[in-house]
Amino acid sequence: MDAKPDLRSLNLTELKNVIAGLGEKSFRAVQVYEWLHKRQAESFDEMTNLPVRLREILGQEYELYNLREIKALEDPEDGTFKYLFAVNDGNVIESVFMSYEHGYSVCISSQVGCSMGCRFCASTIGGKVRDLTAGEMLEQVYLMQKLQGKRVSNVVVMGSGEPFDNYDNFVRFYEMITDKDGLNISGRNITVSTCGITDKIREIADKQYALTLAVSLHAPDDELRKEIMPSARKYSIGEIMSACDYFFEKTGRRITFEYSLMAGINDSEECARKLGELLKGRNCHVNLIPVNPVKERNFVRSGTVDITRFKKLLEKSKINVTIRRGLGINIDAACGQLRRSYIKETGGDKGAGLCEN
Repeated sequence: MDAKPDLRSLNLTELKNVIAGLGEKSFRAVQVYEWLHKRQAESFDEMTNLPVRLREILGQEYELYNLREIKALEDPEDGTFKYLFAVNDGNVIESVFMSYEHGYSVCISSQVGCSMGCRFCASTIGGKVRDLTAGEMLEQVYLMQKLQGKRVSNVVVMGSGEPFDNYDNFVRFYEMITDKDGLNISGRNITVSTCGITDKIREIADKQYALTLAVSLHAPDDELRKEIMPSARKYSIGEIMSACDYFFEKTGRRITFEYSLMAGINDSEECARKLGELLKGRNCHVNLIPVNPVKERNFVRSGTVDITRFKKLLEKSKINVTIRRGLGINIDAACGQLRRSYIKETGGDKGAGLCEN
């Protein structure tokens, strides 16, 4: 039997069409939308200002793809929380809640697993299981707000998965999370990370969203990039730079380039100089990320001296550089690590029935 559609994934216009098709007035759609995206209801029974008949029909035709908490880990040093959630079909995903001086941020997953194959990332071990719906992406934000009792101001779509490999659902998620009738988070506070799927970078540029584009570069040339990122065999750095230039031309939004530093792999002075030459003159920002160690991988994070040297060499090319604050190191906060540990412990992806709430 096919699964019912995810009601939380419908935008307000679509919801109005559904409600009209049931013979109800349009204000009922507004009520349902408010329950889902402002009050963040997890059942139709909670929607107490709707007629019982309407709630019953919605329940027969649609589902709410609620997440269930399986595990939560807190880093005692910085207060970062890493969550393992079960989705409706029992697969498990990860989400992270982070505290900053400027507010609270969450990092969410866009897929169960990932097909990009980056050698330093635990998310890709086992490949992609499926895409997440827009509603499941929204629910990660909503549930972490409930669990923490705090309003989220920034969302990073940088967890497990490649968002542009799930492009339509990501676009729907972005439009709904920024909707004034929903959580109404500023588009400028939404960051999407991609391995460099160039056609989708251009498509998202044409939409002229206010979002921040983060491109996972991790190497200054194609030869090295192909060794650590299989996606580089399809998308060359030259093509990625061209797409990024197009994005900036269409949106005026500065681009972030993510660069995970791995000792003896991509942290040499030569790599820094090549990267500086590649990015010089572009309106961009480089985020240096000391790679989080992954048990199944052999990569080791660069030392402090090498990281500092790399940063200074980039700054000589007048490139804006920051070293990412290391959050959640003590709780398997790197993408895919907690999920991978859980799968190994349980012998499979499924987490059905193991909610610890």
